[in-house]
Amino acid sequence: MSFLDTLKAKLSPAKDKVGDLAQQHGDKIDHGLEKAARTVDQKTKGKYSDKIESGTRKAREAVERLSHKHDEGGTPPTPPTPPAS
Repeated sequence: MSFLDTLKAKLSPAKDKVGDLAQQHGDKIDHGLEKAARTVDQKTKGKYSDKIESGTRKAREAVERLSHKHDEGGTPPTPPTPPAS
């Protein structure tokens, strides 16, 4: 068994636990992401708003994938990306 196979086998239970937590606490995670993004945007005086928005969107998508992957045992379809403002 290769090193990566061994690592994947050992991390599998942690991945399931993260999926459970993402499913149970998705609303709290989303609220925390929004609050962090708002705080960073204020601290940087809007200089990096587009990057903060992009990072926040990707983080939300990752949480969504984790919670759905745990539910369905597979990867959900990727939602369409909203047009840039």
